Amino acid sequence: MTDKISQLKGLGVAIITPFLPDGKIDFPALESLVDNLILKRVDYLVALGTTSESPTLTPEEKRDVVHCISTVNAGRLPLVMGVGGPDTLRVAHDMEAADSLPVDAFLSVAPYYNKPSQEGLFEHFRYLSERAPRPVILYNVPGRTSCNLDAATTTRIALECPNVIGIKEASGKMKQILNLLNHKPENFLVISGDDMITLPLMAAGMDGLISVVANAFPAEMANMVHLAMKDQFIKARLYHDRLFNLMQACFQEGNPSGIKAVLSVQGKIHNRLRLPNVPVTAALYEKIEQLVKL
Repeated sequence: MTDKISQLKGLGVAIITPFLPDGKIDFPALESLVDNLILKRVDYLVALGTTSESPTLTPEEKRDVVHCISTVNAGRLPLVMGVGGPDTLRVAHDMEAADSLPVDAFLSVAPYYNKPSQEGLFEHFRYLSERAPRPVILYNVPGRTSCNLDAATTTRIALECPNVIGIKEASGKMKQILNLLNHKPENFLVISGDDMITLPLMAAGMDGLISVVANAFPAEMANMVHLAMKDQFIKARLYHDRLFNLMQACFQEGNPSGIKAVLSVQGKIHNRLRLPNVPVTAALYEKIEQLVKL
């Protein structure tokens, strides 16, 4: 592993894409968000993940977002870029086309809609591993993709695809995650993709979190994750408990609608999304306002 890839432990942040009232990307707000994340001691940045509303961004906008984030970052933290989709050949092409971008790794979601078998999932990621110009982190989120990377398949990929260095696990399947943690190769990263259950997963051996909530509360989430990495779980739980109700509210009406409401309450962005995503209801927005003030 390169020095930067070895740093992909701790707290990563799946960065939102702020929009102006006219629907265009609000680059000054994005710059401010990224700078704040770095100042608040997050460990790495994730561009163009699910939270960024990447399916609604044009190819040109995606490159502009990565350029904006990397410019503000100026090499201070590792930068991971989301590149995934249901067409293996297209994903490989997009990864190869991103070779000139200043990113350190790719985050690639399990192919959605097609509902491939476990063998199909293995072959998909084997193909990407052989062609990707950067290391690949798998992303398992069956609630969005309608397919699940099981522990045996993930372990097989980890053993047979050397350019795959880890997985963001957001299945919520505790037995599956524990099986993976017990059978994976030593240096294969297992990263939580679920803010609400990260603390117990880190107690079981996970390497950290790629967080949504940290867009709005980077210092608090960084403290929780960093304390957990030191096995100081009683102290880490203080931050978990403080934010737990807000975490629940963030995902009550979907992501990134919830976190954008939080950031809007904080005055950091306009509460604007791109269809088919819409802002949270007025009732949930009021609830989030109350929770942010606590």
